[in-house]
Formats: sequence, C-alpha cells, structure tokens
Amino acid sequence: MKNMLRYLSAGESHGKGLVAIIEGLPSNIPIDINIINEDLRRRQQGYGRGNRMKIEKDRVEIITGVRDGKTLGSPLTIMIENIDYKNWTNIMGLEKLEGEQNHIKEPRPGHGDLVGALKYNHMDIRNVIERASARETAIRTAVGSIAKQFLSIFNIEILGHVISIGQVNYRFCQKDIFNYKNRIDESPVRCIDTNVEVEMIQEIEMAKQTGDSLGGSFEVVIRNVPVGLGSYAHFDRKLDGILAQGIMGLQGIKAVEIGDGIDGSSKAGSRFHDEIGYSEVQGYYRNTNRAGGIEAGVSNGEDIIIRGYMKPIPTLTKPLKTVNMLTKKEKEAIVERSDNCAVPAASVVAEGICAFIIAMEMVEKFGGDSIEEMLSNYKRYIDYLRSR
Repeated sequence: MKNMLRYLSAGESHGKGLVAIIEGLPSNIPIDINIINEDLRRRQQGYGRGNRMKIEKDRVEIITGVRDGKTLGSPLTIMIENIDYKNWTNIMGLEKLEGEQNHIKEPRPGHGDLVGALKYNHMDIRNVIERASARETAIRTAVGSIAKQFLSIFNIEILGHVISIGQVNYRFCQKDIFNYKNRIDESPVRCIDTNVEVEMIQEIEMAKQTGDSLGGSFEVVIRNVPVGLGSYAHFDRKLDGILAQGIMGLQGIKAVEIGDGIDGSSKAGSRFHDEIGYSEVQGYYRNTNRAGGIEAGVSNGEDIIIRGYMKPIPTLTKPLKTVNMLTKKEKEAIVERSDNCAVPAASVVAEGICAFIIAMEMVEKFGGDSIEEMLSNYKRYIDYLRSR
C-alpha cells in the first residue's frame, strides 16, 4: 500500500452531489481551487451539450486534506453540489417511494440501462441511469485537475483536443500542440483548425435537426514525462495498458489508440519504428514519435499521445425500439435530458484521467511523504539519466 495514489468517487446524476476522496498525495502540494473550477467550466463547454449545462454551474468544495493552500498528506476530500437536486427530491430522496411512481422500464439501446438493471436486480432503471450517467465525469475532472497541479511541479503538461466529430476529421500535424492551447480552449468544439471547426458545428446541427446524436474522437498529449514510468516486466503495470484502461473507463469510449498504432498496423517495421539518436544536450532522443511516447509499456521521454474514440450518445430525441422490462412488449426507448454530442467535453475529462494515471506512476516511482522529498528523489533520478 506504500506510495500508492488512488481515489474513490461517489454520487448520482440528480442526487445531492458528487464526492471524491483522494489518498496518497504528498504533503505541501500547492492547490488552487480556481484552477479546479476553471477545468470544471471547460468540461461544461462544447457545442452539442444539453440543457443540463445551463442548470449546473459546477464549483468544487474542498472538505478535507488542504490547509493554508497546500495538501496535508492526509486524504483529500472534494464535493460538487448538484444544483438540480432541488427539482428531484421527490424522485431521488432517501425515503421509500410510494408505489411504483416514476419507475422506468424501457431501457435505451447502447446505454447501461438493461445490463445494469439485470446485474444489480433493479426494478427501476433510474437506479442505473443515475450512476452510469456522464454527470459522474464532473468529479473525475476535479480529481484530474488536482493531479495536473501536482504534475506541474515536475513541468509535466497535458492537453486534449478534438480530431473528429461524425464524418468530419482533422489530424494535427504541427510539432508543438501546446502552442495552440488558447485556440483549443476558445473553440466550441476544441478543434485547432477554424475551418474544420465550422464543419464540425454544421455536422452537429444536422444531427440535432434529425433527432440523432454524434460521436467522434479526441487526442490527449502529455509532455515532459520522464523515461521509465510503467514497466515491461509486468503486464498489468504497462503504462500504455493503464492509460488505455483509464480512457476506456470514460463513458461512451469504444476504442483507444496509442501513438500511430492504427496506421502503423498496416506498415512495414522500417517505416514505423522511431530511430534513436543521441546528443550531449538532449541525451537519447527520437526524430519521430509513432510509438506515442511509450515502448514496451514504459515511457521513453517523448510526448505521450493517446486517442479515444467515442460512440454516439445513446439518448435520441427520435428514440430507437426497445422492450418494456415488465410487459416484454415493444416500446420506444425513454428520452432522458442529454447532449447530442459530447466529444469536446470528453477531451477535457480525458486530460484529467491521464493526469491522475501519470501522477499515480510518479508517486509509485519517486515516492516521498512530502513534495520536497519526492522532488529530491526525482532530481536524483534525472541526474542519473543524464549520466547514461
């Protein structure tokens, strides 16, 4: 259990709020609550978001683990209040409901409704909807924002952007994406290219007019990660495997790619692998980064590049066919309040997911009860790398 960073989240979409407890952060990490709230705001933006975003104005409350602007080394607890709960107290209250009022029996195709109700023996699908909802990603974004503040001490930066929505695709090909951070944050679809941005918005509008939804893909880039995070010796400690699991754990994600993994699968090895060079200034380096910053499950010092592919939102205003779980008769699926495209928001949540995983690996490798102790261990390791 030593040198382990982890967290547990809890809460329902229309319950009182969302909560997380983070365990294993070193002491004395500066925490700025305004940065967390800004990341929460970024998550709520994006063309294609639903009416819920007009209701909730997410703000985090730090309950434990921080004093005088710094972590204490004890568990850090945060909470985000659900403002909309006041309109759901009769449905989401703790008291027993009278009869079967408000029970949902028609599962949506593509959602967790049916499998969740069967797995947990729920007679009301509402019990599944409330926890499976992407509303849960708000607290994960807050946790990830804390992880990003921790990683910034080591000059590690993380940025997500959208590369496709529906049939509209864009692949960034410049050297340093971080030069475009402000442009990405200003874009309603988090796309670097203004022309492609217009096409993406048009694609979302066309889907909205037909009662449909859209998926797409995003890319997360992590830079200044030191060589040596992860492991080639243990399958469950491979860094690309852990990152892929983290992204796959995000609602709606159906595929993950590291580096140029998909394109590279059809190439000869001589046209894919990154040749190794060395200089006194850089140390070991690669002129290309098709491996996406990870080789054999271990970070190699290049930018880590991971892409997530998101399916269309399962809630449609022109719903698909399903069956009533009580009568077994054909029905139309229920229509919950929902987005019709959440790819831009997913790219922000994915930043936080990746940040926490990299933070976990940093804590495991460099240890330390305080950030000062951890920094000392880190600097000693960097000096070792430079000597090789």
